[in-house]
Amino acid sequence: MIRAEHELHQRRLGRNVGVALSLVALIAIVLGLTFVKVTRGGGAAALEGFDHAVRPGMTTPEATAGESN
Repeated sequence: MIRAEHELHQRRLGRNVGVALSLVALIAIVLGLTFVKVTRGGGAAALEGFDHAVRPGMTTPEATAGESN
């Protein structure tokens, strides 16, 4: 007798559901970490990227003291 669904299909379905849940969990972790970093990033200066421009607000007084020569 031919069955509509073989045992192999059930095992594949179980593995596919496991992989799908793992991917959803990974996406949730990445989104959660991104949300926390953006909302609790320590102010605008902590989120500024490196764009090859000098920002006086990001330099320390010790770093600028040696450049006055």
